[in-house]
Amino acid sequence: MKLFFFMVPLVLVVVVVSVLGPSVSSWVFIGKRSFLWSSVNPSFLTSGSDVSTMEDNVIFGERKREGLQDLVVEVDGHSKEKDKVMSNNISYNQFKSSPPSVQQSNQTELVNISEPWSNTTSVNETYVTHQRQIQPRKFSILDRMEAGLRQARAAIGQARLENQTHDSDYVPEGPMYWNAKAFHRSYLEMEKQFKIFVYEEGEPPVFHNGPCKSIYSMEGNFIHAMEMNDQFRTRDPEKAHVFFLPFSVVMMVRFVYIRDSRDFGPIRKTVIDYVNLVAGRYPYWNRSLGADHFMLACHDWGPETSLSVPNMYKNSIRALCNANTSEGFNPSKDVSFPEINLQTGTIDGFVGGPSASKRPVLAFFAGGLHGHIRSILLEHWENKDEDIQVHRYLPEGVSYYAMLRKSKFCLCPSGYEVASPRVVEAIYTGCVPVLISDHYVPPFNDVLNWKSFSVEVSVKDIPNLKEILTKISPRQYIRMQRRVGQVRRHFEVNSPPKRFDVFHMILHSIWLRRLNFRIIDDQ
Repeated sequence: MKLFFFMVPLVLVVVVVSVLGPSVSSWVFIGKRSFLWSSVNPSFLTSGSDVSTMEDNVIFGERKREGLQDLVVEVDGHSKEKDKVMSNNISYNQFKSSPPSVQQSNQTELVNISEPWSNTTSVNETYVTHQRQIQPRKFSILDRMEAGLRQARAAIGQARLENQTHDSDYVPEGPMYWNAKAFHRSYLEMEKQFKIFVYEEGEPPVFHNGPCKSIYSMEGNFIHAMEMNDQFRTRDPEKAHVFFLPFSVVMMVRFVYIRDSRDFGPIRKTVIDYVNLVAGRYPYWNRSLGADHFMLACHDWGPETSLSVPNMYKNSIRALCNANTSEGFNPSKDVSFPEINLQTGTIDGFVGGPSASKRPVLAFFAGGLHGHIRSILLEHWENKDEDIQVHRYLPEGVSYYAMLRKSKFCLCPSGYEVASPRVVEAIYTGCVPVLISDHYVPPFNDVLNWKSFSVEVSVKDIPNLKEILTKISPRQYIRMQRRVGQVRRHFEVNSPPKRFDVFHMILHSIWLRRLNFRIIDDQ
């Protein structure tokens, strides 16, 4: 009898728990971020998976993909991160001719995942202790927004099978693009629905301001163009797909950092205080733990600045000139954009160059010691070959831009950081860029096939530069140079911005990252 009276209450407790289930939390599901770039980086590769199992990923071109991620974060009622963010990086096999899968995902909402797991089977298997029963509810603004993004993903996938869409301004085509049709459809979908909310908090010069006449000019140009834009900017944060944090790293270095102090603390504190401010006033940072927010920086310290807030580094879209994978740049969520040295604030007088037949110099570089790669380049080639003209300092009276226009190939070695304004200077003047770098992700690499209009040379092959370049036949060079002229529009700075120019290409890269995850906000 004692055992009976002991067991009855215990059974009742078990029945009640099984009926009611665990307490309901609010959840953020950030799903299936896929790499959109082509260069294989072995550090991102784990086990293989058939692309046919992946859903809701925007895919351009028939080439290798890596690093699809499922990110799951549990957020309690007070919007505090409870569980770890887990990633599962998967290598893609070479795509077949069949179109990418853009069907509606059957991924269940996930709960109670508390420990990271490794990829041992298909990502469609569910690593959960149970599934939360979904109660019927009205569709929210966020639900409708995610439905629109799903339709955009489907349209982009279908574009591969359709005829090229007419466009009065420009229709992308040619081997410069991984998939010209998919890119064009994606661009049109962006124009149709992409909305960005710019936080108005913060005072100039650190916020809402930036340089427009320097090697870091893209910070100021983008901030200005974004805040003046009526097409993509929305004043209603409920309608925004992404949120822009409008601080300038260049201006923080100038006005917040104490020169030669080597103390990064003031910059770090400025960023932390700003994120805390907008997270306290608005629900959107906490809703996604920063995943639908983006920062933009062309200064070398951009990656370091993002480390100030862990969720900015882990989750947010970081648009960086310094796109260095060895320093944490993640092509699956971060954006590489070009470093452009606008000496006068405009590109007037810097664009244009002669045809291939009027370029007598094989290769050209001029620049001082700035990092180990240039040291190696100067050691092997400085003033040693008339065909490979490498100078630390140009002779008096010789114009730098005139040499760019006289050269077939322009050498673009990384300095202390991976980005170099020489890449865009070469493109502006019709010179085929030669990228000499380690760990660099070229700008807009998710759309542009850099191998079709540039030459990539590893640091160890610098002694073989002349052999590598002379092996490129005249016919092949002419094709590459023509393609340089065709992609130039994507690197031009215009005021006001024009379709398909550098401002819109940056937006498109951010749009692609936003397409590749979704947010579920259960309140």
